[in-house]
Amino acid sequence: MQALVSKKDEPPDIAVQGQVVVMVEEFVYLGALIHSSTHISPYIIQRSTSTHTAIQRLDNEIWQSHISTATKLKLYNTCILAIFLYISECWAVTKDEVRKINTFDQWCLQCLLCIKWYQFVSNAEVWQRTSQSLLTSTV
Repeated sequence: MQALVSKKDEPPDIAVQGQVVVMVEEFVYLGALIHSSTHISPYIIQRSTSTHTAIQRLDNEIWQSHISTATKLKLYNTCILAIFLYISECWAVTKDEVRKINTFDQWCLQCLLCIKWYQFVSNAEVWQRTSQSLLTSTV
């Protein structure tokens, strides 16, 4: 068993039915990272890591293929964003977190469009090509 505790709390020794309860600062529950602080940064990092992995696994099969951009966008909006936006309705984001979310979304869309980092395509052009709104407008 685990119990959530912040660093400043002095965790007492708790036992339930003879088992000691381990005090932790974070744990995963139903796929969501629960953290003792009220910040969502650890959760955003966890969701972006999971999403990043999913995009990379589909890189050669989907993103680098000759599938139309419209089909890739439908896949991105239905499958990939669902991974990132899981429980996002509960997020209270800061200005810095908004910037990180939008940067991550740009990276995803550039992968989808097969844009390499050295091609210097502006964010506005990526949004124009994909007709996507800012991801933070969804959050």
